[in-house]
Amino acid sequence: MITSFIHSFWLYLNSAEFFNTVVHNRFYLIFLVITLSFIKRHTFNGMLMTSLVNIPGTILHEIAHFMVGLVLNAKPASFNLLPKRRDNVYVMGSVGFRNIKFYNAFPSAMAPLLLLPIAYWLNEYFLVTTIWRYIFFILLETIIIENAIPSATDFKVAFSSPLGLLFYVAVACAITLFL
Repeated sequence: MITSFIHSFWLYLNSAEFFNTVVHNRFYLIFLVITLSFIKRHTFNGMLMTSLVNIPGTILHEIAHFMVGLVLNAKPASFNLLPKRRDNVYVMGSVGFRNIKFYNAFPSAMAPLLLLPIAYWLNEYFLVTTIWRYIFFILLETIIIENAIPSATDFKVAFSSPLGLLFYVAVACAITLFL
């Protein structure tokens, strides 16, 4: 009796009817994202769970800093993916630079924003055919978009050089004028 119920329920979860119901109803999407956020928020009680839940996004976030810093001669000096507790807050990862200058501070600090086009591309081209792929897709998109947001430290570094900020505002204006 119980195995029959479990089997029937499993078949329903893998059916096209259930898949279409979930995918075409924004309630389930919002529910999934809020559930993922809830789980993530409540893992901050312990270092092990914090590390396991946050490491995929931390890797993406810190690699973005590292790569842009490397390309723009900020000279990455340290790369850390292990969380550290500082004043009741976990710092999930960090990249240290030896050569932060006016021309590389802003892009090196705001580098995680480059994850947003990746998330957009996945949204356009990731083929979602089953409920399990859909859940994986939502998890992946949530991780990428959430970790594309620069941290408070990133904003401090980005806005630490008024000359650099003025330079990038001028570049953005020039690009806008010529497009």
